[in-house]
Amino acid sequence: MTHALDPSSYLFGSNAPYVEELYDAYLDNPGSVPDNWRAYFDQLQHSPAVDGNESTRDQAHAPVIESFVQRARANTLLTRPAAETDLSVASQQVHVQSIIAAYRFLGSRWAVLDPLQRQERPMLPELEPSFYGLTEADMDKVFSATNTYFTTAEHMTLRDMVKALRQTYCASIGAEFMHISDPSVKRWIQQRLESTLATPAFDADKKKHILGRVTAAEGLERYLHTKYVGQKRFSLEGGESFIASMDALIQHAGTRGVQEVIIGMAHRGRLNVLVNTLGKMPKDLFAEFEGKYDETLAAGDVKYHKGFSSDVSTPGGPVHLSLAFNPSHLEIVNPVVEGSVKARQERRGDAVGAQVLPVQVHGDAAFAGQGVVMETLNLAQTRGYGTGGTVHIVINNQIGFTTSDPRDSRSTLYCSDVVKMIEAPVFHVNGDDPEAVVLATELALDFRQEFRKDVVVDIVCFRKLGHNEQDTPALTQPLMYKRIGQHPGTRKLYADKLATQGVIAADGGDEYVKEYRAAMDEGRHTVDPVLTDYKSKFAIDWSQFLNRKWTDAADTAIPLAELKRLGERITTVPEDFKPHSIVEKVLADRRKMALGEINLDWGMGEHLAFASLVASGYPIRLTGQDSGRGTFTHRHAVLHDQKRERWDDGVYIPLQNISEGQAPFVVIDSVLSEEAVMGFEYGYSAADPNTLVIWEAQFGDFANGAQVVIDQFISSGEAKWGRQSGLTLMLPHGYEGQGPEHSSARIERFLQLCADNNMQVVQPTNAAQIFHLIRRQMIRPFRKPLVIFTPKSLLRAKDAGSPLSELANGHFQTVIGETDDTIAADRVKRVLLCSGKVYYDIVNSRRERAIDDVAVIRLEQMYPFPHKAIATELKKYPKLAEVVWVQDEPQNQGPWFYVQHHLLENMADGQKLAYAGRAASASPAVGYMSKHQEQQKALLEAAFGRLKGFVLTK
Repeated sequence: MTHALDPSSYLFGSNAPYVEELYDAYLDNPGSVPDNWRAYFDQLQHSPAVDGNESTRDQAHAPVIESFVQRARANTLLTRPAAETDLSVASQQVHVQSIIAAYRFLGSRWAVLDPLQRQERPMLPELEPSFYGLTEADMDKVFSATNTYFTTAEHMTLRDMVKALRQTYCASIGAEFMHISDPSVKRWIQQRLESTLATPAFDADKKKHILGRVTAAEGLERYLHTKYVGQKRFSLEGGESFIASMDALIQHAGTRGVQEVIIGMAHRGRLNVLVNTLGKMPKDLFAEFEGKYDETLAAGDVKYHKGFSSDVSTPGGPVHLSLAFNPSHLEIVNPVVEGSVKARQERRGDAVGAQVLPVQVHGDAAFAGQGVVMETLNLAQTRGYGTGGTVHIVINNQIGFTTSDPRDSRSTLYCSDVVKMIEAPVFHVNGDDPEAVVLATELALDFRQEFRKDVVVDIVCFRKLGHNEQDTPALTQPLMYKRIGQHPGTRKLYADKLATQGVIAADGGDEYVKEYRAAMDEGRHTVDPVLTDYKSKFAIDWSQFLNRKWTDAADTAIPLAELKRLGERITTVPEDFKPHSIVEKVLADRRKMALGEINLDWGMGEHLAFASLVASGYPIRLTGQDSGRGTFTHRHAVLHDQKRERWDDGVYIPLQNISEGQAPFVVIDSVLSEEAVMGFEYGYSAADPNTLVIWEAQFGDFANGAQVVIDQFISSGEAKWGRQSGLTLMLPHGYEGQGPEHSSARIERFLQLCADNNMQVVQPTNAAQIFHLIRRQMIRPFRKPLVIFTPKSLLRAKDAGSPLSELANGHFQTVIGETDDTIAADRVKRVLLCSGKVYYDIVNSRRERAIDDVAVIRLEQMYPFPHKAIATELKKYPKLAEVVWVQDEPQNQGPWFYVQHHLLENMADGQKLAYAGRAASASPAVGYMSKHQEQQKALLEAAFGRLKGFVLTK
């Protein structure tokens, strides 16, 4: 027979996980493992097979584990010979340890998780003692238990060991955590689970409280089902334990120092959370069912998308609860919640996330199916986006809309498998065991508070009704719904259990139902106590930004002396700091700009705007995939010491060194994500109106990946929910011959979304304009999203530069009229109207053609449309007969179809409106430079030539 430590032993095959655990323990304390294993690991530490040379005891873990893998691959005896029965006691102990490891790895597969009991237990021989050659005769033998937490004794019989393992890992809670690479984290979870056998030991009062929460969950749904027949509410029935989970989470969080809980969830069970967790008055919910609406909202939204805030009492003190508004895009709320949490944490100075807790509630199908989940998880441990860990709760009703077969709903074993990418533990729990749900939830919260990392509670339950209350799920899932029809309900099962235990009277469950029904009939609070007069010192007063009349005007000018001071600060680096030679030239040029010796370029205009704001107390958060340097190497907000030798030093940010007591300036090179990062920044801006929050696309085209955020939050959040946001999007836009994905930020899409003064759409054309625009965003007394189509070639173009005096005396101009003094107004018969870079192409072409009877007007702000400013400019030309809109974009894209009616409204009778630009196209731009140049030449010819094609007459 092979020796237990022989590299050819099957121990290194199926039992390799046990070896890894032993090695983890050895690295922590060599004396904690048996002598034979310690000798083996000591030898392995100095083995050339590991790293080819002598090494100390802190040998890297990965190469050692790789050596285990290689030994397993070389092994030709992966299973023990059937005749081999003379295992020594030491070898049997090794196999007992292998059983322990197997349950920790695989026990969740045998856990009793499904209330419907539809699936047979899988064949897992690794969980049977016989797999390791252990027989019934061995079950009462005593083995070492020093590597477990089941007992304080050093030994247990194998029978007791297996019983404890099955109770811990295969009962109502199935824990997945062995994918975590940190041994200390795994041991923490093992200790918490094994020391209690993953079995609740709640007193009678807590059990009654849990029953009350489950009763409330069921009671609300049944009340609504009978009172508002046929109305959609996306019932929680079948998942009532979720309300007990939320209650336990909030109450336990309060004892752990949490002061705010921000919740994101889709529509399933949302009304239940509003009433039974946040304490929304039932009578207010009933009024919404009966047609009441908020007259202050331009559009409003359905009741199961709405958010709510409240304050509740916990044993640790008041906790503020906020349920984020969420459209029907389910998981899109994930990054929005994380951004809101980040803003609140930074407002509190909560660097580790101890006081503000994000909670994400998922559906099983959406959690596995929607990419924004992965994108948001990928933010979790990054410096600019980490929130100290999120508690994820899955309402796993085992059916995605009408799909119940996992082969069709996902490609993974569990719906939660995506979280393994960030090594988050998962606690699967049977929804028919409310106590186990509460235990798993409290454990998850403790894990988050201990390690500041994400954790998942997967409540396996069912959906009693259809996707909505008008659906008939048995049409497609007859077997599943036959079982659901036979299920008595979680509340009744738990009430009967407590009655059997003597915790409540035999009819006590019915009394709970009557009490809740009475609360519904009276329309009173079902959460006790809700604090109606509590006000946190960290709450934001939004009233100063509400009900403000729109204005384009703002006093954004800065005195010349202050501009020069700011310019000196942003061009100064420490004496021992060595910038790159390119950056040195940039800084030298900017010093000249600050002194008024040369015109400012775009980057300097930005920097002076940022510097002036932080000096005035406005924090700035600028993020994007290359925002520190700038995609087009124009910004250089983050400078890198060319002498540095480590990653974590040698960085200098001038904008963080403007003046004593300045506001923070944060610039983050984000992960390669648009949807999650833009959603995060929207959430941040909606929670903090006093910070200028900017998301910058690498190319404006890439904002396509975040279209849901733009459509469902940025453009419509105020109209639907009354939620204001000052989020600024910087989207590089311009036709430079770079092809379909590097030309257009899709101006037309944003303009189609414009109404009700919901946002600002702007395309500035010089450095002074971007300076005043950025400052205007914060100085005006209201908050609206700002979409800036920023340039590419104009970033350094001399024509787009501005004198320093325009920053000291000017303001943002929504329209810029003709600037060439040689164009006499009384000779002008045609006006070319345009926006963006094409302006410079037009004026250069006019100069080359020696034309002096065509004026050019720039539309800098497309929405809200500046009617008065346009009308004023057009009236300057008494002989004006033709107005031509000129654009880079194809005719079916860009601003043309949006601006037509606005221009006609401001034109005089008889004047003609025409279009000059590219023909309609399915693609945003051509991919061939030669074709691009041909089109550019043609559109300029059309601008100055005879009117033809699309012509409108006022």
